[in-house]
Amino acid sequence: MSHAISPLASPFPALPAIAGATPRVARARYKEWDRCDLTYVELDENTAVAGVFTRNICCSSEVELGRLNVKQGRARALIVNAGNSNAFTGYRGREAVEQIMDQVAAHLGCAREQVFVSSTGVIGVPLPKDKAKEGVDNALTAAPCSWEDAANTIGTTDTFAKGATATAIVGGQTVTFSAIIKGSGMIAPDMATMLGYIFTDAAINPAYLQELLTKAANETFNCITVDSDTSTSDTVLAFATGRAGNTIINCEGCEGADAFAAALSDVCRQLAHLVVKDGEGAQKFIAVSVTGAVSDESARKIGMAIANSPLVKTAIAGEDANWGRIVMAVGKAGEPADRDKLSIGFGGVWQAKDGQPLPDYDEAPVAAHLKGQEISIEVDIGLGEGRATVWTCDLTHGYISINADYRS
Repeated sequence: MSHAISPLASPFPALPAIAGATPRVARARYKEWDRCDLTYVELDENTAVAGVFTRNICCSSEVELGRLNVKQGRARALIVNAGNSNAFTGYRGREAVEQIMDQVAAHLGCAREQVFVSSTGVIGVPLPKDKAKEGVDNALTAAPCSWEDAANTIGTTDTFAKGATATAIVGGQTVTFSAIIKGSGMIAPDMATMLGYIFTDAAINPAYLQELLTKAANETFNCITVDSDTSTSDTVLAFATGRAGNTIINCEGCEGADAFAAALSDVCRQLAHLVVKDGEGAQKFIAVSVTGAVSDESARKIGMAIANSPLVKTAIAGEDANWGRIVMAVGKAGEPADRDKLSIGFGGVWQAKDGQPLPDYDEAPVAAHLKGQEISIEVDIGLGEGRATVWTCDLTHGYISINADYRS
């Protein structure tokens, strides 16, 4: 975390301990830096797991194995390597992941399929097996640490540690969520975003946890973008240790299922917003709300076309209420739209209605709104009931500076 802290940064919240999930950190020295770069979370037996992963075709071995292993529904450990994504590394990358899985599984006496591994950092460099082995050895015997320590350890170009928490009442028992995430660039998820981990003490069926996580990801992580680039390593995993003592949640109609689902979605939304607020070079957090589309999915696609437009993002960086760029982005989205029914506004102030600029439009309140850090763009397509909100950040010179020297 060597770059200046994002002006949109939030203080790390007080994340409660989760019974049955113990984080530890260590130094594998994957890069020449003076910090911990390997995170290990030990999980109780029978911990339920669910996951969503990148659809990037050039994904890492960590993603391939995670996607396969999550189907068996149980986890005993998580290992996260920072500084090396281990993607585009062929059989050597695969061997490094399998080595880690075998090493941790032998320590815990569990099946290797219950050890989940993630890596993040530079693409194209095989994860050094000697450093990984030493780092894992150190982590297995390290003292337990805080969630904030773990959040700092999984970061790469992040400028601040990111965490979220929530609670829900399930069958008269309070269940708790603590979650951490990393990500600030290469963010345009097609499942999740970069690396995120959610821990809860709830008892829940793994298949139903998977159903709820997929739904929450579609409404949160799949609705954010920083730069339109989908990582080779994107992963979000949810672990439920079952230590809260609630009656197990098996399906939608179970007692407390709605409360659990709402809390999970809330945590995912918090994490997704934090990633956007740490977008590389970001100065402004932007919410794009689209209504009147032919479907919710169409609204999301239109919103993402706006949020991914360099012209829109640079206009916001320059505090320019250039609604013509919004028109352009709607038109290029490839979704049903009618120029003569389109309405556009900033900060709750409509600039154009039904395809025409408003004759009495006053730009002063919009100009004041754009000087703030949190910006809203409103678009009504005028064709149906579909709606969606997506989140992004502005595009500044800082993004170029960070990514031009990323490997140095």
